Amino acid sequence: MSERSNITLIGMPGAGKSTLGVLLAKALAKGFVDTDVLIQQQEHCTLQAYQERHGLDRFQALEAEVLIKLDVSNCVIATGGSAVYSEQAMRALAAHSRIVFIDVPLDVLNARINNMESRGIVQKPGQDFATLYRERWPLYEQAAEIRIEADHHVMDAVLALILDRLQREPI
Repeated sequence: MSERSNITLIGMPGAGKSTLGVLLAKALAKGFVDTDVLIQQQEHCTLQAYQERHGLDRFQALEAEVLIKLDVSNCVIATGGSAVYSEQAMRALAAHSRIVFIDVPLDVLNARINNMESRGIVQKPGQDFATLYRERWPLYEQAAEIRIEADHHVMDAVLALILDRLQREPI
């Protein structure tokens, strides 16, 4: 694995990590990896189905394992929103990636997510999305090397912000 040749996107569900990841990979001539898709392929089921069968703790352990063992170079990596719960996984990603936090306001996320029940979001029973947001935000902030305030920007504008920051703050 090439030293820090990857870019890892972190942020809440609905932040656009997968969509931005594809666009960023194309713009930088890098590969693209979506770790949620890797988990689904490995387990032959959706994230939601895995969580329903095995529980949140087991899902988070699986997610951390996948992130720690991820062996790619020159890629953009879109992580699941819960990736930041594993300090070990975030350290492993940071060793080979620049970590970029796509910071989207709660009101924008609420407007974007219309499949909360089936999306496979890791949250405690009875926990609402706003509470989850407040719980995770400091973890994203702590893990990030670069924070992109996406606000109400369209994806192309957010992509331009990321590209600008990567250029201004080289490795």
